[in-house]
Amino acid sequence: MKQLTLVVVLVAGAGGFTACGGSADTPDPDAAADPIDAAADPIDARPPVDYTTPTIPVSELLVDTYKGYPGGLYPGGNTMPPAHLAAGLARAALIQPRDVSGAPSASGRYILMSIGMSNATQEWCAGGGAPPCTPNSFTGQALADVAVERTELAIVNGALGSQTCSAWDDASDSNWDRVGTLLTNQGFGPGQVQAIWLKCANAGPTMALPAAGSHAYQVETGMANIIRIARQRYPNLQMVFVSNRIYAGYATTTLNPEPHAYETGFALKWLVAAQIAQEATGTIDPRAGNLALATTPWIGWGPDLWANGTTARADGLSYSQSDLAADGTHPSASGVTKVGGQLLNFFKTSPVTSCWFLAGQSC
Repeated sequence: MKQLTLVVVLVAGAGGFTACGGSADTPDPDAAADPIDAAADPIDARPPVDYTTPTIPVSELLVDTYKGYPGGLYPGGNTMPPAHLAAGLARAALIQPRDVSGAPSASGRYILMSIGMSNATQEWCAGGGAPPCTPNSFTGQALADVAVERTELAIVNGALGSQTCSAWDDASDSNWDRVGTLLTNQGFGPGQVQAIWLKCANAGPTMALPAAGSHAYQVETGMANIIRIARQRYPNLQMVFVSNRIYAGYATTTLNPEPHAYETGFALKWLVAAQIAQEATGTIDPRAGNLALATTPWIGWGPDLWANGTTARADGLSYSQSDLAADGTHPSASGVTKVGGQLLNFFKTSPVTSCWFLAGQSC
């Protein structure tokens, strides 16, 4: 079993560190001399803006709101709450090589698998879904990276074209048996699946936020159902990472255009927050349902994939029209390369993944 070393890190959010002690009513004697105060800060000085069209990535929506919904990947910003990070590190330490029957084995494997629709299968492996994966896909890039674990880790593509959220969110959906056959054909068993990347959406959405039947609410509920079913199918599943849709502002069809692609980011934020809140307070989110860690995999963000077209995010991610196929919805080869790179970077650098994703590491 991989050994767990817990490192606690203080991270300043967009608003910086908050000082403790003293009275909120006591004026700061140095405030007048501080050059970085509300009057001098162009962000803090202006009133917040409530955007009604997708322009600011959820991860950068830290001052303003979208239709009244605050952004940030996690509650309060982009920093994972310490308790959830600790739970994620503990789950990472449980990932270990297992044989086909699911029993721990020094000569076994542990599987990182994708679940989702056409975009997910293209970005994870290839348009056709089956190996060999294209070199620019996540799997292709990972297999070419000498830093990635390759003796114990197996990367499997369970995603498939047209298999939207609604094709996975019921235990009787045929996808579950299809993936079971896929695992068997590759010499694996369900007990070896220990981490999943989940990305899905529904076709032809007609309702945007804040409608009660909005696509974002449907995705939150659907993904929660998928995660619970996955835990039933894969008894050693420890972690599920979720990612949002890429930019769909170039879409030429009604398959999944904006603002629905953008709003999947809020669906994921609420899904992850639901598990965090339930663990902290015991309250079950009415849309997500029971996500208690006692019976459910740990859920966290994978890479945040939405950017506002050619307007680059702070980390440089952007999408030109050439990064999308002719329908403006599915990624082109260059789009697959971008997303594959985002996935690879995430699994190599996240504190809850790098210890089992990279060679020579321990949790």
